[in-house]
Amino acid sequence: MGIVYDPNSQTFHLQGKSTSYIMQLIKSKYLAHVHFGRRVRGSNLGGLLAMRRRCSFSPSTDPDDLTLSLDTLPQEFPAYGGSDFRVPAYQVQMENGTTVSELIYESHRIYAGKPQLEGLPATYVEEDGEAESLDIVLTDAAIGLQAILTYTVFRDHDAVARSVRYINTGNRSMKLLRALSFGLDISHSEFDMLHLSGTWARERHIERRPLATGGSVIESRRGSSSHSLNPFMALLSKQADEDQGEAYGFSLVYSGSFVAQAEVDPYGTTRVVMGINAFDFSWLLEPGQAFQSPEAILVFSAEGLGGMSRTYHKLYRTRLCRGEYRDRHRPILINNWEATYFNFNADKIEELAVVGKQLGLELLVLDDGWFGKRDNDKSSLGDWFVDPGKLPKGMPDLVSRVNRQELAFGLWFEPEMVSPDSDLYRAHPDWCLHVPGRRRTEARQQLILDYSRQDVRDYIVTVITDILASSPIAYVKWDMNRNMTEIGSALLPPERQRETAHRYMLGLYEVLERITSRFPNVLFESCSGGGGRFDPGMLYYMPQTWTSDNTDAVERLKIQYGTSIVYPISAMGAHVSAIPNHQVHRLAPLDTRGHAAMSGNFGYELDLTTFTEEEKEAVKRQVALYKQLRPLIQFGQFYRLSSPFQGVDAAWMFVSEDQKEALVAYFQVLAEPNAPLKKLRLKGLEAGANYLLYDADAPDETEATCFGGDDLMHVGLHLPIWKGDFRSRLYRLKMEG
Repeated sequence: MGIVYDPNSQTFHLQGKSTSYIMQLIKSKYLAHVHFGRRVRGSNLGGLLAMRRRCSFSPSTDPDDLTLSLDTLPQEFPAYGGSDFRVPAYQVQMENGTTVSELIYESHRIYAGKPQLEGLPATYVEEDGEAESLDIVLTDAAIGLQAILTYTVFRDHDAVARSVRYINTGNRSMKLLRALSFGLDISHSEFDMLHLSGTWARERHIERRPLATGGSVIESRRGSSSHSLNPFMALLSKQADEDQGEAYGFSLVYSGSFVAQAEVDPYGTTRVVMGINAFDFSWLLEPGQAFQSPEAILVFSAEGLGGMSRTYHKLYRTRLCRGEYRDRHRPILINNWEATYFNFNADKIEELAVVGKQLGLELLVLDDGWFGKRDNDKSSLGDWFVDPGKLPKGMPDLVSRVNRQELAFGLWFEPEMVSPDSDLYRAHPDWCLHVPGRRRTEARQQLILDYSRQDVRDYIVTVITDILASSPIAYVKWDMNRNMTEIGSALLPPERQRETAHRYMLGLYEVLERITSRFPNVLFESCSGGGGRFDPGMLYYMPQTWTSDNTDAVERLKIQYGTSIVYPISAMGAHVSAIPNHQVHRLAPLDTRGHAAMSGNFGYELDLTTFTEEEKEAVKRQVALYKQLRPLIQFGQFYRLSSPFQGVDAAWMFVSEDQKEALVAYFQVLAEPNAPLKKLRLKGLEAGANYLLYDADAPDETEATCFGGDDLMHVGLHLPIWKGDFRSRLYRLKMEG
C-alpha cells in the first residue's frame, strides 16, 4: 500500500495490495487517468499515456499542441462547456446564468489515514497505518470554484475510495447543478455492464449486457436508493465470470437518488461517473461555503466477479459497518409480522416467546401495530406512544414478559413517515414533504416527514429515544415504506427547494447517528418495504438490512444471490415463513426454507404456536445447527457456485478464513425428467488438504467421506438425484487432522 508522486513525470501512483491506480498531470494543468487495474511496478509511468490528434470537432485547448483535446483526453474529473462533449462529473451555474467552468491542478497532499466526510457515511480506518490518502486540489480561478478530490487506498483491501469537496472561494454565489463523486475514463470499451435491478419483493436481480456507443445509465429518482436499481455498477471483460477475467466495481455510499453511467465515446473510451442524481437537484454555494459529495468505492479484481464481491464483503463488513454488532454473532429471531399482522396483544406475543424459548430462539421482534391507534396501515404513524388497548400495562411489562422467557426483545419503527390520520399530522401539517397548492400524494396511506427540518429531527430523536430508554430493547427494525413525491420543504427559500431531497438524507443520517450513538448496545436493522434501501449508506449506521419482504425460499435464492454481488452475508436478514407463502403462495419444504434462510442472518416470521410437535423438533434442529454454523456463515468467505438466474438449481458456499471449515448450500429449484448426473465444483478450499464431507443435517459425523480439496474443486461433488421441486441440502466440510 502506498501513494507516490513523481515530480519529474508528474504522475501519482496509488498502490493497493494487488492493484495500481495511476494519474498524470498534462502540461501541469489537466489531471488525466492512466491506469486502474493490476498492480504494476511503475518503471516508466510518464510514458504510459498516449495522445493523438483527432479532428477539428474535438478542439484543442492548446494551439501549439493539437494532440491535447479535452474531448479525447482520459480525465479524472471532467467538466462540460469548454471542449469536452462527454458526460461531466460536475456542473456549476454562476449568477450571470453561465455554466462554463474548467478546473485546473493547483496542489496536492499525501497523508496517512483516511478523512471522515462531514455529515455523510463512509468507510473508515481504526488506525492511520491502515490506509493512505491523497487530496488533489483543482481550481477554477475565474469563478472561484475549488474541488478537492480525495483518494484513499487501503492496506488490507483492494479498493479505492473517492469523494469530492466543492468549495466556493470567490465572492459571488454559485449553484452546483451536478456534483458527482467521481469520474473515470478507461481506455477501451470491451466491457459488459452488470447491475442489480428489480422491484418490491423482487430486489437485486442480476442483469448483464454489452456496452455500446453512447450512455448506459442506471439511476433512482425516488428519493431513496430504491428497490428498482441499486447504487452499484460493474464493468466486466467479455470473458469474465465468477472466477476469472477483469471486473471493475463501482459502489456509492449513499441512500438517496443516485446516478451511475458508463458512456462510450466514438473512439472506444469508456467514461464512468457516479453520484447524487442531478435530476431535480441543485445546491446554492454562497461565498465560503462547501458541499461534500458522498463516497464511492471502486474495486478492481482480476479474479472475476467473485474476487470483486469478496473485496466488497470484507471492506463493508469490517470498515463500513460499525458498532458493537459489527463483529458479534447476530441473534436468531422470531418476528410476529406474518404470524399476527396487526391483530395481537401482550398475551399473544408472550405465547410466541414461550414457544421461541422451547425452540432455542434468542430474540423476539414486535413489528408494526403497537403504537397510537394502529389497527391497520391507515393511521398513527408519527404517534410513537404505546397503544394501551393492545399493551394495557405498557412496553416495560411486555419486554419483561419476553425477557423472562430468556429472549431479548426487539421493536419495529417507521420514524420517517406520518399518517394523515395521526395526532402528529393534525398538530403539524407542515412537517411533511409538500409543495404549497399541490396534492399531497399518499402511498400506503402515509406521507414523508421533512427530515431537512431540525424541529422534525429533534422530535423524532426525542420520541424514539423515550421508547428505547423505557425498557431493555435489544433490537430495532427501522422501516421506510414509500418513495418521495412533491419534494419541497416549508422552511427552505425558493432558491434552495431543489436541495430538499439531499438535505433530507443529511437529516436522516444525523438522526441515525444521534440514536445509534445513544444506544450502542442495540442491534439496528434497516428496512424499506424489505430491500428498498439496501445500500452502503444505511450499513454505516445499521449493520444489517431486511433483504426483502418476499420470504419465499425459492424467490430468496435469486434475491440473496444478487445481493451478494456487493453486500456481505452478515448484512442480510433472512427468515423462514409459513406456507403457502404469503407473497407467492408457494409450498416449499421446511428444510428448504430453513436452508435458504440460514444463508443469511437467520430467523422465523410465522406463528410458531401453530406448529406440530414434528415441526417444532425440525425447528429445534435448524436452530441448533445454525448456532454451530453462525460464525462461518456470517463472517466466512462467500463463494457463488451455481446461479439461480441461469438454470434450475442454485448453490453457494462459505469458507473459514483458515480454510479448515466450509459449508455448501445446494438447492434444486425444479426437478428434471431423466436428468443428467451433475457435479458441483467447490471453491476456496486448500487444494493440498483433505476434507471430511457430510450432510449437515445428519447428526452422525461418522458417516463422513474424505475428499481432497483439489478433488472437490477440480473434479467436483456428486449432487443427489431427487424427484420433486424445491429440494435442498447442506454439506459440511472439515479439514482432516
